[in-house]
Order: sequence, then C-alpha cells, then structure tokens
Amino acid sequence: MRIVLVGPPGAGKGTQAQFIASHLSIPKISTGDIFRANVSGGTPLGQKAKAYMDRGDLVPDEVTIAMVRDRLAEDDAREGFLLDGFPRNVPQAETLKKILSEWDARVDLVLELVVDEDEVVRRLSGRRTCSECGRIWHVMFDDKKDDVCDDCGGQLFQRDDDKEETIRHRLEVYTEQTAPLVSFYADEGNLVGIDATGPVEEVTERALAALRPLAR
Repeated sequence: MRIVLVGPPGAGKGTQAQFIASHLSIPKISTGDIFRANVSGGTPLGQKAKAYMDRGDLVPDEVTIAMVRDRLAEDDAREGFLLDGFPRNVPQAETLKKILSEWDARVDLVLELVVDEDEVVRRLSGRRTCSECGRIWHVMFDDKKDDVCDDCGGQLFQRDDDKEETIRHRLEVYTEQTAPLVSFYADEGNLVGIDATGPVEEVTERALAALRPLAR
C-alpha cells in the first residue's frame, strides 16, 4: 500500500505516520530522514543539498525529488510506503505520480489529518523546551505548573518556532503552498480526510479505519 500523509504543522503527522507504517509493515519515509541519510552518508545528492543548506538556501525541488526517487526505489519500499513531508506542493505531487507510473504503481491513498487553526496553535504554543537536556514539555498535556524541567531541573523556555505569531505564519505558508494538494488528490479520487483532534489512539484508529477498505 502506498500512502501519502498530509496536514498542517501540529496535526500529528509524525506520530501517526509511525503508528500506521508499523501497523502495515511498510517503511515510513520522511524528507527529513532522507536528507539526513544523504548528508551524513556523503552521497552526491547529499553534498548538493548540503551546499544549499550551508548557504541558508532552500534545497531545490529537483534535488529533493531525486533523493525521494532513490529512496522509493529501495527494496523495502517496493511493496508499499508511507510518505510524510512529501509531496509539499502540486508540482511535486505531479512528479511523484510520474515516477510511480514508470513502475506501474500509484498512490493508493492520501490521508489528510484535519485540525483547525486554533487547535494547532494551542498544541504548538504550549510547548516548552529544557535549556539543559532539550526535553520538550507541554504546559497543558504535561500539567506543568512551573518553568523547570522535571527530569534535570533545567529552565524551560519557549522556542521562537513555538510562539503564536510564528505558528500562524507557518499555517499561512501551509495554506498557500501545501493545502492545494488536497484539491489535487481529491480530483485524483484517492483523498480521505479524518478528524485529527482527540487522543492519539483515537486518531490512529480513525486512520486505520480509513485504510481498511484498501487492505481487503
């Protein structure tokens, strides 16, 4: 089964990707993992990507796509995969469709994690990071009443990425660049949206329920 996971920042894609991929015994493939593997391995594509990253530039689509293509061609992905973080826009989705068609394959399901903007802000803006050990706590989910890490006693702080104005800007970027994927895959006829609010286990069950018709 070939699955693409989409949703805004804070929707829980990373968590759900891990659970779903494990349940289906397929590899979870994220662009972050691919980048790290290529850069740390010193591959030609990794060296190209690193040159852009070292300059503070975005890695061009053609480099990202080449890395994804190489990863999808590996043995463990032949019978299926779950893509998290790719495609990010419609041109990448069209390229992915072309790559898979060369292998007589297609994306079976695009799972959209649906969560409203205020819930995303609540989830992400409540995070606090320990200045000593780096552990992330949440002022609501971890019932934190102070700004001290329970593990090491370090001071907790709010990263710039977790401030409300930054989060809302990231959501604007998502809406402009990535949300059109929803329309693209709806036209392809393989889009299913699920409510991504509530306990992690309940969201996972909704995701697996959406996949069951394909698994028969």
